Amino acid sequence: MTVRKNHLDARATALLVACCLFWGLQQILIKATVAEVPPIWQSAIRFAGASLLLLAWCAARGIPLFQRDGTLRAGLLAGLLFAAEFTFIYLGLQRTTASRLTVFLYSSPFWVATLLPLLVPMEKLRGVQWAGLVVAFAGVVLAFSEGFAGGDVATHLLGDAMALAAGMLWGLTTLVIRASKLATASAEKTLFYQVAVTALVSPLLSLALGEHWSLAYSAAAWGSIALQTVVGAFASYLTWMWLLRYYPATQMSSFTFLTPVFALAFGVALLHEPLTLQLVLALLGVAAGIVLVNRR
Repeated sequence: MTVRKNHLDARATALLVACCLFWGLQQILIKATVAEVPPIWQSAIRFAGASLLLLAWCAARGIPLFQRDGTLRAGLLAGLLFAAEFTFIYLGLQRTTASRLTVFLYSSPFWVATLLPLLVPMEKLRGVQWAGLVVAFAGVVLAFSEGFAGGDVATHLLGDAMALAAGMLWGLTTLVIRASKLATASAEKTLFYQVAVTALVSPLLSLALGEHWSLAYSAAAWGSIALQTVVGAFASYLTWMWLLRYYPATQMSSFTFLTPVFALAFGVALLHEPLTLQLVLALLGVAAGIVLVNRR
């Protein structure tokens, strides 16, 4: 029987920071690879690989994936929401700037904090925790404010709507996992529903968008896809699913604000972009917000 905790302990905090740290790097990897590998086709390769890795992992550990346990409907719904989220992210990037998309995408924790307590009362946030979410989100807005303010607003409107939809879908995926029978399913099975459905949907969407398929890519591109698959879509997402099973989703969601700020930090470290006072203040704001959300 699952024993849930009502707060994040040191282990959960360390795992969440590690996940967000890699997800920040993953944004750099996707950005560097998309010029060579079309985005939806890249997603198809990535999630097909993650599905195979997960099957091998479960076979080696004797974890059942296909036995009847009442999770099929919720699992397929979570998988479709997960696939739709990534679709909106990739399509949104073609219609708006990465900065604007990032700000709207990370509205996700507000969807979780608003909707999840309606079904799971123990997930309800106090006033100071809501203030923490606002402070952390303000840090993200500050980090991307320069890119967010530029450009023709009307031109970006559809992309902004797609980014907001992706953030909502991310939040709804968490809601389905936490408020259904998936809450007591293994982390492996919960993740398998999502990566397997996405692996099936992505090739169809890629074909519909007319993307060119190939496997003749450079070693750098394959290295990027391998990292996104093994560490990202398999290891880090499996860790996230495991954490969702045992810890409060509303408190966990606050940590995702670290991801875009880490992405900017990696831009400084790896792409030699300038380290600005704006970025430092943003990181401090996100950190302060997370502390407020997770005060006991």
